[in-house]
Amino acid sequence: MSKPQETAVYTHGHHESVLRSHTSRTAANSAAYLLGSLKPQLRILDIGCGPGTITADLAELVPDGHVTGVDHAPAILDQARATAAGRGLTNVDFAAADVHALDYPDDTFCVVHAHQVLQHVGDPVQALREMRRVTKPGGFIAVRDADYAAMTWYPAVPGLDDWLELYGRVARANGGEPDAGRRLRSWALAAGLTDITATSGTWTYSTAGERAWWGGLWADRTVASSYAERATEGGHATTGQLEAIAAAWREWAGREDGWFAVLHGEILCRK
Repeated sequence: MSKPQETAVYTHGHHESVLRSHTSRTAANSAAYLLGSLKPQLRILDIGCGPGTITADLAELVPDGHVTGVDHAPAILDQARATAAGRGLTNVDFAAADVHALDYPDDTFCVVHAHQVLQHVGDPVQALREMRRVTKPGGFIAVRDADYAAMTWYPAVPGLDDWLELYGRVARANGGEPDAGRRLRSWALAAGLTDITATSGTWTYSTAGERAWWGGLWADRTVASSYAERATEGGHATTGQLEAIAAAWREWAGREDGWFAVLHGEILCRK
């Protein structure tokens, strides 16, 4: 087996507009496909935990167990720790980690979970091999990723087509795969997993508040986050083009008939 390497750059970074999205994620809205398999005493590894909102939910769902949240960006872990501490949780800890080479022994965790991670890593198959390695026999590997090409919206604001095309180019230039959702089953098979349940789930934004939130965070992300820097520095877009895309997001958000759906692929694999 070749030496694991981290070849991808996290496209979004941790700008406030990104964390606005990440902190809205819960076990209910982002890991519902997994929840029926949880038991109170399980030991869980949550990969790519970010600010820790899903991690904290999982810890509450396994009160007699333990959850370890890991992220490739050490700076975000203080926020994750604060999230858990603010909820009075004592059965959770956090550490920096590279999913390509996890610093845990074989057969350590009952569940290994990753939400919106494999689309950003350099070698998703190797990541899944590592997730499988640290999972106990009979345990679960649970992965959920968005699929950008499958996102759909109304009305057809032209600038959003520009956004989707640009995002795909920037993400792939960073070494990621933005259409990861449809590939999860294929990657799992390549990683040696055989007992795979593949499903899908959606986030939908249609009310005035949802449109303002979703359109606003993408408008801000387009001009002010690490994604914006990588788009311009990589020669993918000019500042003016990014500003036009941000304006398109705000135009869509202001439309009373606006609707946006994010499709996710999900896999629940038993080792």
